Order: sequence, then structure tokens, then C-alpha cells
Amino acid sequence: MKRRTLFSTALGLGLAAVLPRASAASGRVLIIGGGWGGLAAARSLRTLAPQLEVTLIERNAAFWSRPLSNRWLVGLADSRSLSHDYASAARTHGYRFLNTEVTAIERDKRRVITRDGALGYDWLVIAAGIREDFSPWFGVDRKTVGEYTRQNFPSAFADSDGHLRLKAKIENFTGGDLVMTIPPMPYRCPPAPYERAGLIAWWMKTRRIKGRLIIIDPNQPALGFERVFRDAYPEQVTYLPQAQVKNIDPYKKQIVTDFDTIDFTDAILMPPQQAAEIVWQAGLIGQNDAGQASGWGAQSPITLQAQADPHIYLVGDLIDKASQLFGYYPKTGQMAARQGEIVAHQIAA
Repeated sequence: MKRRTLFSTALGLGLAAVLPRASAASGRVLIIGGGWGGLAAARSLRTLAPQLEVTLIERNAAFWSRPLSNRWLVGLADSRSLSHDYASAARTHGYRFLNTEVTAIERDKRRVITRDGALGYDWLVIAAGIREDFSPWFGVDRKTVGEYTRQNFPSAFADSDGHLRLKAKIENFTGGDLVMTIPPMPYRCPPAPYERAGLIAWWMKTRRIKGRLIIIDPNQPALGFERVFRDAYPEQVTYLPQAQVKNIDPYKKQIVTDFDTIDFTDAILMPPQQAAEIVWQAGLIGQNDAGQASGWGAQSPITLQAQADPHIYLVGDLIDKASQLFGYYPKTGQMAARQGEIVAHQIAA
């Protein structure tokens, strides 16, 4: 039992680590991000290549299941089924867990810099998800105004506690115009905003809240959901497809689209999305046809290796197009999990 002692790193550095000691590890794999892709990669690597030292790095202490969280927002699911402890999973499957934040990747040294120190790697898996891009809305003020927007009109798409603020917002909404913006494609979990809208409309209808949910959607009409909104919630939902947000004033609570100016009582504001910040820092962002940054991590569509570095693999919502013909892999939990398994097979081989 002592040879497989589980330990937490000392010195008060906050590196909550769980690692079965290996007597002859043949290589080190670091995984950044504890979402569906990162967890699948960690578990699969322990099965496929038990000789490797596998470390999962995640800034949150517990996993939060976003695919079922829309039901939780309106009281139809228990939070206990959505949240799971990372350290417990690491103990169960035999990999190391570090509860800290990654600040930089030094590709030339094969080293990851965290808030609590540096870690070397032989292979690196980046499964860090997305960041929200407020620049189309706020330009040079995107940091200040974007942070205000994130805190007061949360999307619950990216930050760790946005779902808590959003749930409180829904529970406290007593009437008026509630605006929801949908990100332009591609974005994380394509049906999620429409599912959320349907559940909020149900919430408003069953509680007889005198108000409307105004959905501003820059994409093509979501026909199945549009029919649900029209047939089941005509008094609760106004759906505006192919409507581009031109300007938002979160302080005045006003949105300007290419068709109209909308004043709102409250809002759920989902800006455009891009690959996580760490992918940009590491210089792994692809280019579009115009030679500009595509916003997503450039990878081999088959091996998922980063185009700029064969020692790095990209997994999940952060990756770029698979091909010009087929476009993006769906940015979904099940796809990320499958990609994590693919990467584990690549590294094990």
C-alpha cells in the first residue's frame, strides 16, 4: 500500500496532487484542462500506457457537467449529479491531479508554467476549452466592459462560476424583457442556447411571469427550436434569427442589431468564442483563408497533433476546422471525449 501512497504537495502552494508512485515512468504527459477531453485522455492513458506518468492540471477543484446544466438552471436536475471531485477521479484511475492554473507554455523547453511552479513534459495535451471574445462588441474596451458584462449578464459558457450567477438571475427574474444573444458559429455545444431558451420559456410560462425572452441569433434559423418557440411559447419568446449584434451598452441595458434597437430588463449575453487563452499564448492558433488568425488551435485532423509542434496535442472545443469541405468537428462533450481517447492512443503508440 505504501508504494501506491496518494499525496498532496506540501509547502502551501495549492498544488492538490494525487499520484500513484511509479518506479520506472518512461515519459511524462501533462494534460491542461479537466473537461470531457482532458478527463478522457487521462483515464485512457492510464489504461493504454501505465508506464507513463500522467498529470491532469485544472484550476477548478471539481468538474461541472455543462451538458445537463440547462435543466439544473430551472430546477429540473440536482447539482449533485453535475459536479464531481477531480481528486477522487484521479485516485480511482491512477493519474496525478494538480489543482492550479496554467499561465504559460514554453514549447522550446517543453515546460508548462503554473501559478505554483514549472512542470516538464514529453507530451502535452491541451484540452483547455474556450475563451469569450468581447472585441466585436466593445473594441478596445473589451477587457473592462467585457468583465462587467461577464459578471452581470453571464453566459455560463466559459467561466467556472457563471452558472451560479445565471441560476440566481433566472430565479430572481420577475418580469420584463430578458434578452439572450447566441454566439455566431462555431461555438461550444450548438443546441445548448436553444435548449436553455426553451427551458427558460417553460419556467416563465409555468410561473406566470409577465415577460418575454428575446433571442438574438446571428445564425441561420434553428428550425426545430423555432417551431417549439412558436407553437409552445408564443407569449414568452420572440425569436430573431439572422440578427447581427452591432453594439451593446450593458450599462444602459441596450442592444443595437442590424435591424433594431432593443432595451432590456435583464440579459444573458453570449459573445463570440475562440480557443482558450493558453492556445494563443503558446502560438498554436491557425490562420483563415485571408491569412488572419482563425481564432482556433491548428491541428492535424487525423492525429490531433498541433501543426506547430508534434509534442503537443489539441483536444475538444478549442480546435480549428477539420477540413475545408466538412468544416469543424462538432464542439460537443462526446466529441471531446472521443478526441481524448484518440490522443491517448497516439501517445501510447
